[in-house]
Amino acid sequence: MSAKMYSNEEIRRIVFDEDVKFIRLQFVDIFGTLKNVAITVEQLERALAGEIMFDGSSIEGLYRVEEADMYLRPDLSTFQIFPWRPHQGKVARLICDIVKADGQPFTGDPRYVLKKTVEKADAMGYRVKVGPEFEFFLFHTDENGDPTTTTHDKAGYFDLGPIDLGENVRRDIVLTLQDMDFKIAASHHEVAPGQHEIDFEMGDLLETVDNIVTFKLVVKVVAQKHGLHATFMPKPLHNINGSGMHTLMTLEYKDSGENVFYDAKETYNLSKDGHAFIGGLLKHAKGITAVTNPTINSYKRLVTGFEAPIRIGWSRSNNSPLVRIPAARGNRTSIEYRSPDPSCNPYLAIAAMVEAGLEGIRNNLKSDEPMSAQDLSEAVHPFDFENTLPKTLKDAVVEMDKDALVKNVLGDVYENYKRAKINEWTDYISIVHDWEVERYISRY
Repeated sequence: MSAKMYSNEEIRRIVFDEDVKFIRLQFVDIFGTLKNVAITVEQLERALAGEIMFDGSSIEGLYRVEEADMYLRPDLSTFQIFPWRPHQGKVARLICDIVKADGQPFTGDPRYVLKKTVEKADAMGYRVKVGPEFEFFLFHTDENGDPTTTTHDKAGYFDLGPIDLGENVRRDIVLTLQDMDFKIAASHHEVAPGQHEIDFEMGDLLETVDNIVTFKLVVKVVAQKHGLHATFMPKPLHNINGSGMHTLMTLEYKDSGENVFYDAKETYNLSKDGHAFIGGLLKHAKGITAVTNPTINSYKRLVTGFEAPIRIGWSRSNNSPLVRIPAARGNRTSIEYRSPDPSCNPYLAIAAMVEAGLEGIRNNLKSDEPMSAQDLSEAVHPFDFENTLPKTLKDAVVEMDKDALVKNVLGDVYENYKRAKINEWTDYISIVHDWEVERYISRY
């Protein structure tokens, strides 16, 4: 993907020519939830000047009371018209940076966190590209329009119509995304009934993560038009596969555009920096898990038997370990990190992944040898805490709090994020769940 660099005048012209009546000034909170301030076209000049203010203290987990007055500064390269609106009175979006009253960036803004990562890679002479792969479920809704857990079909991996009843929904999603200049690599039915996957092409780091937020909105809107509910919940159903957000990453040299990870003369055609990037990911795997897998439900996916990664290790092609090197080489060489799920805040999660890898390069970390077939065939012991990812959100927060890199990457977001995750765990363990009642009420 290549962002279009608009000027103020070009946006004014497009808004007029396309009969745009409303503009959504969008941003996310620390959980990655999309927020927006909707303005009429008459307020466009104020928006372009960064004069639209909002009450930051009302956004959960993001701001302190003394930082209530915040301003939205639109990134003009993110201007898009939503294709599902009627031709008369169209709606557009601009993704915004959050700034303080004095015009300085608000360092608690998740987009600011990722922009700092871009700057660090740039200072090392790199351009970062990422390609997320999204899994999600389509469920029927009830008579009130609320989501059920009844899947839309009974199909399996790579099935197609008529058994894959979601084929038309996926097609409409992809066509809508293409209307918005998204570059989609593939889409297909996934392993579980009602589960689907749509993959992005590799693209510029900041632009791709901006598009992740819009992608989720598009999927939900199109599904709703088909009378369905799309969910990115990591594990909505017991005993079937959960949904991941496998993330492919690559580095290019800024001056030449050549792939940093590829070296035909090295073992596995993977450069020393490629091995070091893997080493950084493995070193910080536990610490970044609370960011890549941020909910109680995330850890119901990271269990044995459902193709989700548990082991901290890497392989050249096998899907079991945390890190995988896809077969493509040359300028397409990439490193896939498999644990993230689509409930994460992509600005924070991908910043943490990329910076873990960059630290590996700076410190020339070793990746060790890839896991062997015998390693991968051995069962994971349930009490193996040393070589596996954290098993609960609580465990993940404890590991995060020990990891200096994560604290540095998240910066001013860190304390609010940690507090929110502790509160989530506290709420969870205080609730009596159906499983407990079914298991204990007659026994005791």
